[in-house]
Amino acid sequence: MRKAVMILLSGGYLFLALALAALFWRADSGWGAGAAALIAALGLFFGLHNMIARGMSAGELRRELEDLRDAHGLLTDQLERTQRALNGMSEKLHRETENRAQALTSEVRLLEDLVAKLGETVEHDLAESRAKPVYADPYNHADVRSSTLMHTVREALEENRVDLYLQPIVNLPQRRTVFSESFTRLRDASGRVMMPAEFLSVAEPAGLVSAIDNLLLFRCVQIVRKLSRQDRKIAIFCNVSLSSLGDETFFPQFLEFMGKNRDVASSVVFELGQDAFEERSSLESRNMRRLADLGVRFSIDKTRALDFDFADLQRSNVKFVKIAADTLISQMDEHDGHLTLRSLKDIAAADFTDMLRRYGVELIVEKIESERQVVDILELNIGYGQGNLFGEPRAIRDAVLAETDPPADFM
Repeated sequence: MRKAVMILLSGGYLFLALALAALFWRADSGWGAGAAALIAALGLFFGLHNMIARGMSAGELRRELEDLRDAHGLLTDQLERTQRALNGMSEKLHRETENRAQALTSEVRLLEDLVAKLGETVEHDLAESRAKPVYADPYNHADVRSSTLMHTVREALEENRVDLYLQPIVNLPQRRTVFSESFTRLRDASGRVMMPAEFLSVAEPAGLVSAIDNLLLFRCVQIVRKLSRQDRKIAIFCNVSLSSLGDETFFPQFLEFMGKNRDVASSVVFELGQDAFEERSSLESRNMRRLADLGVRFSIDKTRALDFDFADLQRSNVKFVKIAADTLISQMDEHDGHLTLRSLKDIAAADFTDMLRRYGVELIVEKIESERQVVDILELNIGYGQGNLFGEPRAIRDAVLAETDPPADFM
């Protein structure tokens, strides 16, 4: 804009100078006088032009300085607002950090109390087991083997040689892992892994199943906590005994811990056998409801018949029923040209899963070993499967498991 104005002014000055020179020439003053007038006019006009240009430059400079001062003011205001926002964020972060630290301290203290109570329970079970005399006829190889195995199991518990294994539970037909089931394995002094079928044969008569279940519960909760911190969403099925649900020493502490970790509670599915579920006492039923109020879900396994009290399953927050593939197939009969279930002849086999879902329960078929079993299962509209066909139980990595170990003085 300024450049255009200067061009117009210069053109105007030149025109006036030429007009003045022409005026002198026409007044018979001669070419010399006209040229002199032209030079004088040009000098006068260009001097005036320079004055005007300097004035315009000064005016523009003042306006630029004013704009700069306005911009500086706006920037200062913005910096002050940003500083106030940063101070607010710093205070909020400090408060959140303090709250998290207090929550973590509270959780650690509660977990320490839980571990201490759990240690007392395990030690009590071990003490009672030691107090029970084990009679072994030195001439009876079965008695000698049982006595030796009992000693190995006690030693494994005392030395905390208890491993956690996880097996995937997949959705069908996609076969994507959606849950995992936890299993306990014991190791003897040489590192040999003992399967449940081996150590439970002596642990049950000796009253040590509760101690093993409690250790498994502890580790399941800690594994879920670790996975949730990594934003990995997974639910773990964890076997629990009726003695644990009815333990007046251990259960209140465990309930308090789960209450303070409701996000973990929703990721743990406690599993009971069908016989244990049906034989539970009023105390154990009440404790199941208290856990259900925290978001804990339950599963029934070791299913021998499918004629459940479905309303009772719903009241108890049972969300899953497991049945072995061979057991399910053996339960089916053909009636009037349709497949029915032996314990529920009025219900078509293909409709049983939908009926369960009306009560909020999903059927999981476990111990699937062959593709032929999968074909039979899919015909029944079953949504979940488990078995070595989809993945064998695998031990949790040592580094992860070490983080879930109770303290050295746990026992």
